[in-house]
Amino acid sequence: MSQLVLSREIGQALKDSLPVVALESTVITHGLPYPQNLNLAREMEAAVHEQGATPATIAVLDGQIRIGLTETELERLARDGGMKISRRDFATAIFKKTSGGTTVAGTMFAAHQAGIHVFATGGIGGVHREAPFDVSADLQALADTPMIVVCAGAKAILDLPATLEYLETMSVPVVGFQTDEFPAFYSRASGLKVSVRFDSAGDVSAFANAHWGTGLQSAVLVTNPIPETDAIPRSEMEPIIAQATADAQRENVHGQALTPFLLQRISELTHEKSLRANLSLLLNNARLAAQIASAITLKARLRAI
Repeated sequence: MSQLVLSREIGQALKDSLPVVALESTVITHGLPYPQNLNLAREMEAAVHEQGATPATIAVLDGQIRIGLTETELERLARDGGMKISRRDFATAIFKKTSGGTTVAGTMFAAHQAGIHVFATGGIGGVHREAPFDVSADLQALADTPMIVVCAGAKAILDLPATLEYLETMSVPVVGFQTDEFPAFYSRASGLKVSVRFDSAGDVSAFANAHWGTGLQSAVLVTNPIPETDAIPRSEMEPIIAQATADAQRENVHGQALTPFLLQRISELTHEKSLRANLSLLLNNARLAAQIASAITLKARLRAI
């Protein structure tokens, strides 16, 4: 792919078969204001480095899909923002030579093209509560892209049972990491079950190999509950989510603008408690993804001996 540009660090890491973790960039362009977004981007990359892996923040700059950003490029993205780029939007960004942040689906596409197998995000998109026809492209990406995706479940603003039903239909295994229950983003529990539980990064790695060994091409979705110290009970969040959803309907917010609106409104209603939870789970997922990527690399090396 001529529009795919790997940073020197990522290119060398992939060449040497070292562990690499993809990181999305809409959390930078659409999730937080500057400079909090830049600080988060740095902290997520540092969390991956601390676990012995190489972070590959993915974005589009001037029409090029960039796999791994320099400090200067990261700051530019944090300052300037840009498009919200899912899979359908790459051609537009390339044609117009514009810049922007990649969503879960967009990041999965670019990471897979680059040969990266593990991706850390906050929460996946899914089926919306008030508009079940509004289904995130993230779910289709999970259905057809063989990657390990580490998240804290689906965003709590969504219809979680419907989202899990879609994943089941599309043969996407939902792994609970040290949990039997599907996390609800800000909350550790949802009352919904995962399809399988594993308690170590090595077991997740081995399971992914078994899954793809059957010939299936769907992702392995690893759900990692938010740390207890930063979790918000679901009973506390539900009325707030309902209020934010009602506000979005009143203001006629929909499409790609809906999720950023809801997350911002929830942050306001919780006096930024939800924002702190979001930051915590992002870092927690980055660490776990790095551990899984390292386990995959170790297994590959042992097989080669």
